[in-house]
Amino acid sequence: MAEIEIDGAPADPARLAALGLLNYGHFTTLRAEAGRVRGLTLHLDRLVRDCRTVFAAELDREVVRQRIRAALPADGTPVIVRVTVFDPALGLERPAAPAVPRLLVTTRPAPAAPPGPLRVRTAAYRRELPEVKHVGLFGLIRQRRLAQLDGYDDALLTGADGRIAEGATWNIGFHDGRELVWPDGEALPGVTAALLAAAHPGPQRREPVRADGGLDRFVAAFALNAGVGVRPVVAIDGTAFEPDHPALAALRAAYERIEGDLV
Repeated sequence: MAEIEIDGAPADPARLAALGLLNYGHFTTLRAEAGRVRGLTLHLDRLVRDCRTVFAAELDREVVRQRIRAALPADGTPVIVRVTVFDPALGLERPAAPAVPRLLVTTRPAPAAPPGPLRVRTAAYRRELPEVKHVGLFGLIRQRRLAQLDGYDDALLTGADGRIAEGATWNIGFHDGRELVWPDGEALPGVTAALLAAAHPGPQRREPVRADGGLDRFVAAFALNAGVGVRPVVAIDGTAFEPDHPALAALRAAYERIEGDLV
């Protein structure tokens, strides 16, 4: 069952309604276990950076940390935590009014087992303000819905030029059997991707990866987000990948060795 707090107190319906009606804000999602979070500093960096962009306001990192800590289960049970920054006083008529950001913290049980491999299809779609993890998810969920209605698990977004950018709510990486390859399309800078890039002991590079040709040069593809870590991608459109390739096992092991920061 999800737990919801605003500024450390039970969420009241009026302020929740304000977020739902205006849908203006930003967030980060993280996995906490035994009071620790992989990449906590990067998540806090994101919230501070995005708050400046979205609200032209400063966010107190220590307050955010305290709110996360207070929301965690006392027994250390793994949970998914989402921290949403919004201002319930802003309205449709005057969104340029000085903002006083509030912290909405929600928790839900983390998945007990890793999800299976993804089958995805490409979709030409660019998130609005892709460098910010904002709450405007309609277009992403729409692309995911259309992909699922067509028999796939999710959508992989590409630019107008066909370059791969990101998944609907995840980053993507590839392995060509020798090197880890990151696509250079316009995408949200992912915390999990940054952690894996730093932990990976082998060579890696960033380059254009196109969806309309050349994907068969890769032996493996994988999705990344904080909730599940490294998740195999078994197919992109008509190109298949090995979900059990040793390169993926090595990447997953490198990620799982990353020690979490104490909240």
